[in-house]
Amino acid sequence: MNTAHISDEDWGFGTQAIHQSRSSLDQSRSVTMPIYQTSTYTRDLDGNALQYEYARGDSPNREALEDTLASLEHGLFAVVFGSGMAACDAILRRLHPGEHILAGHDLYGGVYRLFETVYRPQGYGIDYCDFDSNGTWTEKIRPQTRVVWLETPTNPLLQVSDIEKVAQEAHRHQLTVVIDNTFASPYLQNPLSLGADLVVHSMTKYIAGHSDVIGGAVIGNDPSWHDHLTFLRNAAGPTLGPFDAWLILRGLKTLALRMEQHCRNAEQLVEFLGNHARVGEVYYPSTHPVSHKQMRRGGGMIAFVLRGGTVEEVYEVLRNLRLFQVAESLGGVESLVSHPATMTHSAVPEKERNRRGIVPGLIRLSVGIEEARDLIQDWDNALS
Repeated sequence: MNTAHISDEDWGFGTQAIHQSRSSLDQSRSVTMPIYQTSTYTRDLDGNALQYEYARGDSPNREALEDTLASLEHGLFAVVFGSGMAACDAILRRLHPGEHILAGHDLYGGVYRLFETVYRPQGYGIDYCDFDSNGTWTEKIRPQTRVVWLETPTNPLLQVSDIEKVAQEAHRHQLTVVIDNTFASPYLQNPLSLGADLVVHSMTKYIAGHSDVIGGAVIGNDPSWHDHLTFLRNAAGPTLGPFDAWLILRGLKTLALRMEQHCRNAEQLVEFLGNHARVGEVYYPSTHPVSHKQMRRGGGMIAFVLRGGTVEEVYEVLRNLRLFQVAESLGGVESLVSHPATMTHSAVPEKERNRRGIVPGLIRLSVGIEEARDLIQDWDNALS
């Protein structure tokens, strides 16, 4: 486990994001880390241990990214993967058939698909619940329960759970707490500092920030989890390539600046939508009191319900947008809009979607870093 990210320097977030990755391996004195675009490394025949042998196992670019992520998330290690779903799967592979997972009701459709179509058929138990403040979710804990898995804020309804309270209760039952921190990013929220055991990210989103690369990460403090994740990555091969690691690290250097602009724009757009006659309920993390306890700001994601909106009516509104592009994913510098029921959460059965609040009129926004007035005008035009 590499702990090189631990420093005596009392650096702020933005400074860490820029300077943590400076590598002592490179002798060229390059300001930015080179891309080590190699699949293998030469062997030393004198018996000395090698830091790098084969790029599926480790590489300088991945190591630099991992050190920076671990530092920003206040963890002892980070392990990166070829996608966010590969990172989620790597965690779940430590469980065994017959064991049980408690997951949040509101979560990314791809994770729901992984639970229901890959792990449940193999004999894993999975229940969904609301991790509310009164602790009723604990009633679903079984002797076989091993993991509590939740997003906060959630996808797509931007619900917020009290990480500290959930972790305290889960640890009383010796459960591992996994928090998907993708929507908040390390800049707005640090679940490990609130008691979580593992943090998972789709680095594709805010961490990379430019809609041009796929990647996932798991961050934690327990060396046994580090050993499991690194062994699995080498044995099963869900590897992040050196160029992808380099791109993500480049994006990470501007995360603090980008998140501030995402937040500013989203806050103004929330105010506009909340006063529009065609808009019903607006979902935004800052409307939850607990968010002010554990998040620095509300983030760049918004969801709202178009009043009386059918799928056809939603699509008609989306066709009128010029700046918000209709696409899955989120967290890039450009603004995106998606229709969860037919896009990100289409894998969830319709009855279950409606029960969870993912109704046909629900629209999810990833607010970019353009000028706020232009984004507001775009929605004013589309809704009119």
